Amino acid sequence: MSPSPSRRLAALLTGAALALLAGCDSSSDSGSDGSSAQEPAASSKVTVVASTNVYGDMARQIGGAEVDVTSIISDPDQDPHSYEADTQNQLALSKAKVVIENGGGYDDFVDRMLKSSNSSADVINAVKVSGRTAPKGGELNEHVWYDFPGVSRIADSVAAALGRADPDDAAAFAKNAATFKAELQPLEAKEAEIKKEHGGEGVAITEPVPLYMLDAAGLVNRTPEEFSEAIEEGDDVSPKILQATLAVFSGREVKALVYNEQTAGPQTDKAKAAAKAAGIPVVPVTETLPKGKDYLGWMTANVDALASALAK
Repeated sequence: MSPSPSRRLAALLTGAALALLAGCDSSSDSGSDGSSAQEPAASSKVTVVASTNVYGDMARQIGGAEVDVTSIISDPDQDPHSYEADTQNQLALSKAKVVIENGGGYDDFVDRMLKSSNSSADVINAVKVSGRTAPKGGELNEHVWYDFPGVSRIADSVAAALGRADPDDAAAFAKNAATFKAELQPLEAKEAEIKKEHGGEGVAITEPVPLYMLDAAGLVNRTPEEFSEAIEEGDDVSPKILQATLAVFSGREVKALVYNEQTAGPQTDKAKAAAKAAGIPVVPVTETLPKGKDYLGWMTANVDALASALAK
């Protein structure tokens, strides 16, 4: 399920944009996680740049007051698939001591900008740290922030990188990471509870975004693979595959539709309408943090919404 580089957040910087960097003194608006992409003043804080506010929030929770976090994508209305990086992002990356990227083809623009800026940042690749790989004969699901055991490993990696950048506060970072990881445990317990009560039941998706959470909950994805792959890649769904997808709802083969709100379109709207017409609950999910949420609160709401939908 790994997207093509051009599809997943990888709108490449043009040569003209790169040429602007030498004289770039501009700054960008603050991210929704309270971070700022403005050129930082001299500070003892560890400068962190994250590709999305999901990882930016993790860095903020683990780093506390000792970090200055910039999240490149922080608007919940922004479709990450079509994001275009700019020179302000490049400037922020050039000054970062720690960079957190998702990897797995999701945000290749980060690596490209790092190479062009000759950055010496400590780079955390979340997919690699999570330990997730492509299944035999299949494609990688790069949405590892929905994989709570993987997120636990990412938290440790963030704490270690911050500790290397600021050894005096390394113990505090490790303690904060331990607290963060402890708060993941109720989420895993809730997934186990769903599996006990609903394991083997069918669900549908519009994209592979929530699959790690659904798998951990013991649920079976009954969406035609060609449908979710086409939606993820931004391709048209053939009439035959669309009809097969809609039949999943009219035939009541699933207990819920887990719907990615950030990449909605006419074909996913048809799936949503078919689910509602059949009385099947729709569970909305997103790829970045909604306004006013931190990672743990966001994921708690996602798991609770899934449990509530299945109980109907």
